Amino acid sequence: MQDRISEIIGVRDQMDRLIEAMLVITTGLDLDNTLRSIVHTAIELVDAGYGALGVREPDKSSTKLAEFVYEGIDDRTRVLIGDLPQGHGVLGLLFEQPRPIRLANLSEHPSSVGFPPHHPPMRTFLGVPVQVRDEIFGNLYLTEKANGQEFTEDDEVVVQALAAAAGTAIANARLYEESQVRQQWLEATQDVASEVLAGGTPPDVHQLITERALALTKSASAYLALPADPDLPSDEVTELMIAAAAGADADALVGRKIPVRWSPTGPAFQPLAGPAPAVDDPSAIESLIAEGSTETSQLRAGQAVLGVLSTVRPAETVVLGSTERKMMSAFADQAALALQLAESQRRMRELDVVSERDRIARDLHDHVIQRLFAVGLSLQGTVQRARAPEVKTRLVDTINDVQAIVQDIRHSIFDLHSSSTAETPVLRKRLHAVVAEMTAEADLRTTIRLSGPVSVLSPAMFDHVEAVLREAVSNVVRHAHASAVSIRLTIGDDVMLEVTDNGVGIPENPERRSGLANMAARTQQSGGSFSVEPNPTGGTILRWSVPMPQVPSTRTLR
Repeated sequence: MQDRISEIIGVRDQMDRLIEAMLVITTGLDLDNTLRSIVHTAIELVDAGYGALGVREPDKSSTKLAEFVYEGIDDRTRVLIGDLPQGHGVLGLLFEQPRPIRLANLSEHPSSVGFPPHHPPMRTFLGVPVQVRDEIFGNLYLTEKANGQEFTEDDEVVVQALAAAAGTAIANARLYEESQVRQQWLEATQDVASEVLAGGTPPDVHQLITERALALTKSASAYLALPADPDLPSDEVTELMIAAAAGADADALVGRKIPVRWSPTGPAFQPLAGPAPAVDDPSAIESLIAEGSTETSQLRAGQAVLGVLSTVRPAETVVLGSTERKMMSAFADQAALALQLAESQRRMRELDVVSERDRIARDLHDHVIQRLFAVGLSLQGTVQRARAPEVKTRLVDTINDVQAIVQDIRHSIFDLHSSSTAETPVLRKRLHAVVAEMTAEADLRTTIRLSGPVSVLSPAMFDHVEAVLREAVSNVVRHAHASAVSIRLTIGDDVMLEVTDNGVGIPENPERRSGLANMAARTQQSGGSFSVEPNPTGGTILRWSVPMPQVPSTRTLR
């Protein structure tokens, strides 16, 4: 009778602890903490030595464990054991047959696969499936009941009740976690939109998209691949280029090209028929991307696919769940809209710049040049009436200055109407910078005139022009004793540079100068002509001319 009374009291205490435990585990909203609380509570309720909760992989047909939350094994033993259980043997049997399993000796079960080295001995066993709504979320495993006893039927009932409460707690925690994940993705989308509206450059927007995807998916690396030729329709794109990357090997990935047809990333953009494009070393491209679970989402805007966003998670981590994949896909779509908006803003800014250039060019031509012409004509009329020679000379010099100013304005108008690449203004600035540098310590009046499309000069040709100009002006400063120097660069069938000064001219017995020899050598390399002649009005004229290289019919932009 006493034993029966003790048994009833024990059951009552166990039920009280169960009710208290159910209240505790159902109040938590953090999923990881909830899982650990379930394991700890189960161990205490049935006096087990060890407990664990194996979480099933998202694939419903799988018996493998995506996560294994345990208690009872110390850190040193855990390291010695090695990898965590994957769901083999009895642990996975509960997925195939989702009903409680209670064993007196775990090793005697037909499905048992034994324990790895250094694993503590475990004999008695109680396993109960944990259901979240109608799905098996995982299994609760308990071993080694205290004092060598076996788990009882009452223990089984208690753990089943705990598992039912655990299912509700896990469902609540998952809903809360999903809401947090959704909020984080929405904030990331807002960050991208804010960057675009703030006028962020496309590279900055690309990098922000990639970094947010990397952080939110907890990946090892992430990259954004866009069409190598952005002007092609989606169904004609054969190559993608990685525009931005974050995480492992990010610097090595940026700028790499990915064939659309047969690379792991490419087909997510647009499957194509026909031969795959040739690349230098496609295997090297893929080898840079860390091994693991890859998730790729299209950047869709209407019917167009603008690119792909890929994340790579380490092989040992859990694959993304369906909610995370949906959120990543939605984020990619919103990013595509942001990219479209950024591109539209860029084009609008270009149109604004072009319109402003046209207005300035019109004003210069219609107002400034006409007024300068009027000033020049007035001065020319004044020259005829001037009697003093020095006054005539000053007037003629002023008229020449006005004509030079008009010519400079015309060049500026040409620059304003030139390509949006702004090559011509940059080259003109380089010429002015060279002359300013070489004449900084000299009292020289300089005039620079350009004729023809300077923008067609190749970088190599312009380097030649700059070197010759630098040497020619240097000679004027050091040897000519001049007060004025005029530079004219003419681009036509030939590239001709003419440097004229009003100095002392060429001496009767000129000494050999290395600068002139260098200019002559450059001319010979380019198949042109080079001469230094006296200026009829005093001083020297240096002429350097080389043939204009043939311009290819198409240009490759890099």
